[in-house]
Amino acid sequence: MSKKVTEVVEEMVQPILEPLNLELVDVEYVKEGKEWFLRVFIDSETGVDIEDCGTVSEKLSEKLDETDPIPYNYFLEVSSPGAERPLKKDKDFEKAIGKQVYVKTYEPIDGEKEFEGELTEFDGKAIKIAIMIKTRKKTVEIPYEKVASARLAVTFN
Repeated sequence: MSKKVTEVVEEMVQPILEPLNLELVDVEYVKEGKEWFLRVFIDSETGVDIEDCGTVSEKLSEKLDETDPIPYNYFLEVSSPGAERPLKKDKDFEKAIGKQVYVKTYEPIDGEKEFEGELTEFDGKAIKIAIMIKTRKKTVEIPYEKVASARLAVTFN
């Protein structure tokens, strides 16, 4: 198989999501213990509910059974990304401006590899995060290519 399982599933699920006004957040294909899991995370402007997840799961399961792109037994899970939604695509970062985020980098920036604060800017080349250091606010600019992972951050005030 020349394409990765996640890429094949992304292509399969997209036509299912569009008429339902749902968006694909992420696809994971992981082994946990002895079991394989195919996880599809979906969302919409108004959020998703159990019926949305069930509909997508049923339709995607039918497509997967027809084409059988995965050689192993696996469990299919379709769900919302949750409160700490991952930021993977440009549009995810654009939507997150003004929100609290948690970012890990591939290499240290100002001696740090983990940042949590308000995403204030994203221009496709870099992100800017306003972080609090004791009582002082500091803005950190992180080159986009140095972002290893990013997600929304839940804060309790």
